[in-house]
Amino acid sequence: MRILVADPKGFLKIPRAVAGEPHRDPAERIGDYREVFTLLPVAEVREQAQRCMQCGIPFCHDGCPLGNLIPEWNDLVSRDRWREAFDRLRYTNNFPEFTGFTCPAPCEPSCVLEINDDPVMIKQIELSIIERAFAEGWVRPCPPATHWLQRGGGRLRTGGDSSRSATQRRRAPGDRLRAG
Repeated sequence: MRILVADPKGFLKIPRAVAGEPHRDPAERIGDYREVFTLLPVAEVREQAQRCMQCGIPFCHDGCPLGNLIPEWNDLVSRDRWREAFDRLRYTNNFPEFTGFTCPAPCEPSCVLEINDDPVMIKQIELSIIERAFAEGWVRPCPPATHWLQRGGGRLRTGGDSSRSATQRRRAPGDRLRAG
């Protein structure tokens, strides 16, 4: 299914909102522990999402270590469909609540717009999606059904191979790497 672009010429009409990363000034943040990034207003984030070209081959996918569906959530944000954008983000990213903040955003230099213009503000859009998801209550904890110690039934011990229980001692490729 091909997603239609909200504005096919958005990348020609709309300049990048902030040149570089939208970090707070170091002199301002030296005295507090608040966020380093400044988030754009929602209307501006939607406008920046319209800059996505919906490339035939989105190189931002290759640049993203998680393979996020970046053009899809950019399109959904530009159409003000934030819940669906969050669902698309969660589809490939199990922890968007912190990966958006810690990731150096290699997807942005991979953006086709980077060839001759400033790239789409992918990191800023991702941060806005997850912040909106928290504000709306869409992010819910998903604890495992059973505790990991209860599944195997074996005991965890420290020490060499001889101190491990028989259920943990398996001879297979990568045994020492997997079981310790």
